Amino acid sequence: MTTSYTARPRRRALLAAAALAAAGALTLTACGGDADANDDGKNGKGKDGADGLAITISAKDGSTGASINATGVKAEGGKLTDVKMTLVSTGAAVDGTLSSDGSSWKPKAQLERGMKYRITANAEDAKGKEATENSIFTTVSEANSFIGSYTPDGGTKVGVGMPVSFTFDKAITEKQDVQSHIKVTSDSGQKVVGHWFGDNRLDFRPEEYWKAGSKVTMKIDLEGVKGAEGATGVQNKTVSFTIGRAQVSTVDVQAKKMTVERDGKVVKTIPISAGSPSNPTYNGQMVISEKFTQTRMNGDTVGFGGEYDIKDVPHAMRLSSSGTFIHGNYWGSPSIFGSANTSHGCVGLQDAQGAGDSSTQGAWFYDNSLIGDVVTVKGSPDKTVSPDNGLNGWNMSWSEWTAGSAG
Repeated sequence: MTTSYTARPRRRALLAAAALAAAGALTLTACGGDADANDDGKNGKGKDGADGLAITISAKDGSTGASINATGVKAEGGKLTDVKMTLVSTGAAVDGTLSSDGSSWKPKAQLERGMKYRITANAEDAKGKEATENSIFTTVSEANSFIGSYTPDGGTKVGVGMPVSFTFDKAITEKQDVQSHIKVTSDSGQKVVGHWFGDNRLDFRPEEYWKAGSKVTMKIDLEGVKGAEGATGVQNKTVSFTIGRAQVSTVDVQAKKMTVERDGKVVKTIPISAGSPSNPTYNGQMVISEKFTQTRMNGDTVGFGGEYDIKDVPHAMRLSSSGTFIHGNYWGSPSIFGSANTSHGCVGLQDAQGAGDSSTQGAWFYDNSLIGDVVTVKGSPDKTVSPDNGLNGWNMSWSEWTAGSAG
């Protein structure tokens, strides 16, 4: 797609090479008093001069390390009439937005790291005189920058247990500087603190679960922030998400049942089959981090060899990064649910093959669960799940959590 804004047909001015060398900020300014009588309106001046008409491209021509967020074009003494930005390697157009007054233009989306781009910008003053500016530049490389992948996404609705979790693509040594440039706040007024799990992961949570119905905002201001030697941040954005109703489900391994509470009231009790004595389920508070209508579960991927390979597990919701799920089970006898723990560590609910029967317990729980809902397991002979195994930092006391903050 080509981004083009054209006021009306006009002559495009030519840039003098000397103007590029002299204009450190890539601006072109024409002075009207000394216009040559034979000037035909080219060279950015026009016959009568275009006093003060200037175009500034934030990324200088020939520069490397340009921002992937702040690159744009501005005009002074006139209006931008046409801006084209392309990826040099392929010629693909970069879509952009022109301000309503024609004074500025910026890409609609974040640029890619380590890529070469070309911008050609044209402007016109009130007298119809024109100017053109060009720049070919390269954005900051992946080797010299860091970026944080985060969850949850902006605009989503999540459960009360959902932490804000960043995973950085570089090991962070300047933890205090990086953490101080990420602000997570809630309109509930809850205090939110960050906690580092190693050098690449930073999570944020309040002392207690988020308040139902609240709005959480994370302001990421990492542009130019040093994260480690030779690696600076490139992100600059603000995203918000909302907290849904408060749903916490408790799996009692000994009783082989799960009690679902919503906003403090029990809404359903479901018979379950948890991990067998030889493969017990983790204890602790676990947060639903992914949902799959159907998914494949292969024992080879989690250290169980060829013990199982089920290609169509219905209504599966991840509870740990090591492979703990709460999911539907159609292959087990209906008699096991509520009476026997038979799984390899997951929590199973009676379900139908194909995930198409909405009357099953597995379908009901899937349909009534959000990413970020909490599933607490108790009574298992296994240990408590590690706080960094999934989004499970709630298994740390508040004093332990705050002790891991660099803020």
